[in-house]
Amino acid sequence: MLDVATITKQLGALPAHKQKEVLILLNELSDAKTRSAAQGDFLDFVREVWPAFIEGSHHKIMADAFNRITDGSLKRLIVNMPPRHTKSEFASHLFPAWYLGRYPDRKVIQTAHTAELAVGFGRKVRNLVGSSDYRKLFPDVSLSVDSKAAGRWNTNKDGEYFAIGVGGAVTGKGADILIVDDPHSEQEAALNDPSVYDKTYEWYTSGPRQRLQPGGAICLVMTRWSKKDLTGSILKAS
Repeated sequence: MLDVATITKQLGALPAHKQKEVLILLNELSDAKTRSAAQGDFLDFVREVWPAFIEGSHHKIMADAFNRITDGSLKRLIVNMPPRHTKSEFASHLFPAWYLGRYPDRKVIQTAHTAELAVGFGRKVRNLVGSSDYRKLFPDVSLSVDSKAAGRWNTNKDGEYFAIGVGGAVTGKGADILIVDDPHSEQEAALNDPSVYDKTYEWYTSGPRQRLQPGGAICLVMTRWSKKDLTGSILKAS
């Protein structure tokens, strides 16, 4: 079997119209390989939709975890990192878009410290899913025609995305993936009030965690400001 490089070298021996046909087929093959790689691996997807991405070793660790969540072998994930390490860009922007490309009929609940932040993530995910770059990688997936709200929208395959701030109600919603992104602010931490962390944990256990679908997964990504924060509370209770 001839490889692409060999075929390209031998193009000159073909008539012009045949060269054009072969080049079209080679481009289609290249696109298919790119699409297959991006659909099958989170980091390959990131490289395609984020050309300016600068890869670090921690990105590979996170990407491996997101791959495992998506294939069902990992159900609970906690990522603790300092600010400005791309954790939110990965977990709350690129990952839910990739996940819904893989499983466009599933449900995602996104939470953050405030409703404004959560809806901001929803807007970024929605815009990515609706982009031409995304359609090249997931040609069968798009936004539902009536999906206009940044924090609450659907895919054309009946998948759902719902964004909410800490403390908000999630009644009637389900989640195959629950993403909790920085549930505490740095300003909260400065108060040094344990009740703030207690309220967040109570909301998490009685609210979004209860909305998890059978076999669903939870991803918590946050900067830690206290041993009593949500990460600490979850680890203590486990």
